[in-house]
Amino acid sequence: MRMKPWMLALVMTCAVTAEAHAQPAPAKKANAIERAAQARAAAKATSEFDDTFRKYGKRYFGPGFDWNYFKAQAMAESNLDPNATSYVGARGLMQLMPSTYGAIQTQRPEFGAINDPEWNIAAGIMHDRYLWKLWSKEISEEERLNFMFSSYNAGQGTLARARKVAQAQQLDHARWSNIESVAPTVPRWRYRETLGYVRKIDSYYGHLNKGPLKAVAPPKPATTAPVSPTSSPPGPPPP
Repeated sequence: MRMKPWMLALVMTCAVTAEAHAQPAPAKKANAIERAAQARAAAKATSEFDDTFRKYGKRYFGPGFDWNYFKAQAMAESNLDPNATSYVGARGLMQLMPSTYGAIQTQRPEFGAINDPEWNIAAGIMHDRYLWKLWSKEISEEERLNFMFSSYNAGQGTLARARKVAQAQQLDHARWSNIESVAPTVPRWRYRETLGYVRKIDSYYGHLNKGPLKAVAPPKPATTAPVSPTSSPPGPPPP
């Protein structure tokens, strides 16, 4: 029996469809293997500096302080890229300005190159320690992380101005939520950048530690105290 044209077309269509369904299995398996390899590589890269964050977190904040705060901060600063350079020239994992890092090196001559991950992390956490202590006189532990990170990004002088604006509006200027609310009215502050920065750290910390930024015990005295800054320009001032 000779096939009619429409019957031949139908048979050919079914054959093509069957072949199409038979092909993807190996491709899907290959994609799954590739995704798994990428996930392993990402996990390895993400954990590459954990020992350093742990070491200097303990040194400058004490063993009871969660070093993941600083890892989350570095994720927000540089996406954990030790060679990152910002448009204003901040460098390394913790995005320190060369002038700031140079001031740190005068007090810590053992610190090496700014792009060396260990020294960049050490300097960033040491500066965090200074800011933590700075705000301890007026800011509760529950609020202090936000003040520490925001002043790392914008400078302590900027946060001092923001607190004055909140106080003038008869708001509790020791509460971060009130600083956020008055931020658009604070002069000389790129507030969107700073507020976004703090929220990024909160999000990254939640991912690392399965929870938001939380109150912590006061850090124990550091083995070496950071030096107080003489000014507070935008970005991290000298420790």
